[in-house]
Amino acid sequence: MRSAVRMSLFETQERREKLEGIGDPLAQFERHLDFAAITAKVDAVAPRPPQPKGGRPPYPTEVMVRLLVIQHLLNLSDEQLEFQTLDRESFRRFGGLTGSSDIPDRNTVWRFKERIAGAGAADIVFDEVNRQLAEHGYIARCGQIIDASIVEAPRQHLSREEKQVVEAGATPEGWTPAKRRQKDLDASWTKKHGRSFHGYKVSVSIDAKYKVIRKEETCTAKESDSRHFESVLDPMNTSGDVYADRGYASEAREESLEWDGYRPHIQRKAKPGKPLGKRQKQRNRRIASPRARVEHVFAQFAAMGGKTVRTIGLKRARFGLTMKAAVYNMKRLVWLKEAGIQPT
Repeated sequence: MRSAVRMSLFETQERREKLEGIGDPLAQFERHLDFAAITAKVDAVAPRPPQPKGGRPPYPTEVMVRLLVIQHLLNLSDEQLEFQTLDRESFRRFGGLTGSSDIPDRNTVWRFKERIAGAGAADIVFDEVNRQLAEHGYIARCGQIIDASIVEAPRQHLSREEKQVVEAGATPEGWTPAKRRQKDLDASWTKKHGRSFHGYKVSVSIDAKYKVIRKEETCTAKESDSRHFESVLDPMNTSGDVYADRGYASEAREESLEWDGYRPHIQRKAKPGKPLGKRQKQRNRRIASPRARVEHVFAQFAAMGGKTVRTIGLKRARFGLTMKAAVYNMKRLVWLKEAGIQPT
């Protein structure tokens, strides 16, 4: 027979002391990030709507922004975010909801995201986090690495006739407005290493020193990686070294980079009937080591759920992935500070 569990009059206090001893990751975010500054930037581009007469006032923007940080950090759906916030004291404490039974529900979270997404707030949050990184001294250094990663979306099952109608910009016969809203017609197909993928693609530039995402761009999966090279090129890096894999190889691009003062390190790509020579292979291997640092970023991105999207449409995918990149950078700043890595 199991022994009785010892009861304590100070159960809540003892539990909190144990949690503080182990370390609350969200408390680390609290220490190193200025959420008031992030909130001010969001409010500037997406002001809170006026309170309806006799209705419930909208939740403070900072509360909602903090909940979005939790959501992207832990890859939670809107439903799970609501449940976990109700269930976990650390979430309520981080969100400023301690002692409150009035927790934002899934619909409130969804409406908030829809409202600020239309105002481009994710880009504002991303830029503000990077500003805070620079304020702490973690500026882009030691060159940059550019790469892209596929982000899968739920696969669509359309007949050949439906595809033709959709590609013509029309709505197939028999589709109700509700059915149309559930179809992601922006996501596209692509192939990589012989496998087919359906969804989007995120291109990034990270700095080789701190592995922070400095630039980010989201597009459909069928678009070439090479197309967004220039849009994510970071002119603020203190080094002119630019690393990329063979998917970005182009004589014109390398000439343009050199003309602008960069030092391109882009792996060579074999041409049909003309394999790479020994020196070219050696050069590719030399580039592979520093270039591999971007794979560490994508691994963390995947752990945070950044390799799939639950939303429908390119606009929502862009919002979600830009927010994911911003939260990754928050996590990176916290790690750098907690590890005692001083900027150099």
